Amino acid sequence: MAARWLIPIRALVEPALVVVTVGALAGGGIAWLAGRQQVADWCWIAGTVFAVIPAVVWVVVALRRGRLGVDVIAVLSLVGTLVVHEYLAGALIAVMLAGGRALEAAATRRASGDLRALLERAPRFARRRIGATVSVVPIGAVAVDDLLVVGPGEVVPVDGRVADVVAVLDESVLTGEPLQVERAVGEPVRSGVVNAGGAFEIRATATADESTYAGIVRLAQQAGAENAPIVRLADRYAAWFLPLALLLAGAAWAVSGSATRAVAVLVVATPCPLLLAAPVAIVSGLSRASRVGVIIRNAGALEHLGQATTLVMDKTGTLTMGRPVVVDVVAAPGGDATEVLRLAASVDQLSPHVLSEAIVTEALGRGLPLSVPTEVLEEPGRGVTATVAGRRIAVGKLPDDATSGAWARGVINRARLDGTAIAWVCVDGGRIGAVLLRDPLRRDAPRTIRRLREAGVKRLVMLTGDRPEPAREVATVLGLDEVFAQQSPADKVAAVRAECEHAVTVMVGDGINDAPALAAATIGVAMGARGASASSEAADMVLTTDRVDRLADAMDVARWSRRIAVQSAVVGMALSLLAMGVAALGWLPPAAGALLQEGIDVAVILNALRALRGNPATELALPTGTKEMLNRFSAEHDELRDTLGIIRDSADRLVDGGADAGALESLIAAQALITGRIVPHELAEETELYPALARPLGSGEATATMSRTHAEIQRLADRIAAHVGLARSEGAIQPEQVDDLLACLYGLYALLRLHFVQEEESYFTLAQESERDGTGTRAQSP
Repeated sequence: MAARWLIPIRALVEPALVVVTVGALAGGGIAWLAGRQQVADWCWIAGTVFAVIPAVVWVVVALRRGRLGVDVIAVLSLVGTLVVHEYLAGALIAVMLAGGRALEAAATRRASGDLRALLERAPRFARRRIGATVSVVPIGAVAVDDLLVVGPGEVVPVDGRVADVVAVLDESVLTGEPLQVERAVGEPVRSGVVNAGGAFEIRATATADESTYAGIVRLAQQAGAENAPIVRLADRYAAWFLPLALLLAGAAWAVSGSATRAVAVLVVATPCPLLLAAPVAIVSGLSRASRVGVIIRNAGALEHLGQATTLVMDKTGTLTMGRPVVVDVVAAPGGDATEVLRLAASVDQLSPHVLSEAIVTEALGRGLPLSVPTEVLEEPGRGVTATVAGRRIAVGKLPDDATSGAWARGVINRARLDGTAIAWVCVDGGRIGAVLLRDPLRRDAPRTIRRLREAGVKRLVMLTGDRPEPAREVATVLGLDEVFAQQSPADKVAAVRAECEHAVTVMVGDGINDAPALAAATIGVAMGARGASASSEAADMVLTTDRVDRLADAMDVARWSRRIAVQSAVVGMALSLLAMGVAALGWLPPAAGALLQEGIDVAVILNALRALRGNPATELALPTGTKEMLNRFSAEHDELRDTLGIIRDSADRLVDGGADAGALESLIAAQALITGRIVPHELAEETELYPALARPLGSGEATATMSRTHAEIQRLADRIAAHVGLARSEGAIQPEQVDDLLACLYGLYALLRLHFVQEEESYFTLAQESERDGTGTRAQSP
């Protein structure tokens, strides 16, 4: 009970100290103006004594931790002013000391980090079956070999093996991967995962204390306990400033024989530029970071972030969107891809499956009219079957023997190469198409990685529970230094600890499975907008928006704030050293020295407040008109991306059916798209957008490569138009045209996809970044 009262009492020490010392200084000043010198002295003495008591405690605590901080000078100067009867000087120093401590307390006070979400989510009961009887028992009563029933939506209580039917599981809490997985009879299941299908049974292979989820909680608690306390910036400078001040004060006393002169030296040596300027800069940085959507829980995290050189990231939800999207719809030969998607979405409307949600979202985004399904039947792990317009439609997996045939094998091979999931669509038992889905890379991820490199990050590592193939693909696209796939929470903690041994390390994650690694890192960063609350509790920083690029903003803020803090401290100490020399010569009495020190404090504090503005060297103006133009072209990209498949389909038709009439019709449709929409879009970018970006980006060279791509797009478009004209004049595509047409069509399709991604990553993200100050007029330099 006593410990519960100590926390609020400690939180009141700094504010009370400020109130009392300021009140004593002000009261003494009023009494002095009224001609009551004795009352004024007693007020100032009271303020000084009230500041000495906690200052002595702080010195003792620091000494017990093996540190000799700047508070020693403050204690000596406070006591010295009392000894030599310089009470006004003592009151001024007391106010400066109280203000510095209050600012530092505000900067370092952090939110609770007790990982409540992990503990609250841990299962407390289990359903144990003995014969035909199922009873609910405390989790601690579960023994190895017990048969447990896991209902739909329930958390698996202990580690075990599937005992009766195929289990459909949401393992994102452990792996971070959004796609559900199946565990066949006899396969292991880890505690903490969620049953995403029907009820199933497991045979316990471990007790609750020995299971995976309990290990995650222990790892997070242990990793959090291992973090050493942050040494204050002021204390680091005190290592040489304190001996110098004491030596100069002692020399002044020895040479002059005047204790007052030594006290005057200590008064101007009181390191208020350290006690005030550095916390002000850090608090300003914390405020600045919060405005861009980054909550930094303490000053130590901000300071460390400014020194970070290694960044470790989770993949799902951090570098990727964290939810699957439709990347393509493949129709069977002679089928219609749009109708395949419409039927699949109609059936999936009533399914809670993550893939079903993606299919429905894609269909609605294309404006397709969906039908109301009837007789809906969902089989966990297999898919959904329903009746639509009198036909029986199935969406999901196919039996192994139903994927034979060249077309089905081609879809499977493509899915394997692209790292996508397949949702087959069947009508009355016959396959009509397939929907390919994947968790896409964030549009801003490549640009964010480049900005992090520019901000000083020298090593980028990705940890993921996903398979090696998609993990390596993401790492290759982003240019990461190292990737570790199929990582368990324990593996992630081990990897983060290994990185921390070599450099200041930042870990970014968004799931409960990331919480232990976040706690183990020098700085843990949680994706708070969509991540689990456990990761937010374990982290030192929380990104309140679902955007990784805010981390780059935070690193800019951290480095700028630390630079301002060091600059303010160094300048302030230099001025204090100069004043110390003057005081040692006897030309500066204690009271005047205290006032001079106040002037120095004001100067360095004003300089420290520059941290609120951010570093102007990393920002550039983005006119409102340019921002609107970027948003317009970005919207056009979203529309055109859905139609690019027409170009590829035209080439596929030419390969499958040869130069027949259908191939010519498909080619004409592709050419109409190219000349009617794509070429005008690219021309508008070249003549409107790129000139507008030249000034914000520094020069036209920033868009020169993209301009060359526009020229190549125009060349291929002209070549395809010439082929169409020749084919029309001859009444059919000529055999000698086929090879060049295929090269042009496939080449243009690939070039446009790459070009769209490059523009979105390099230019269109500027419109989002310009909103980070809420003004819409600033953008980060690329």
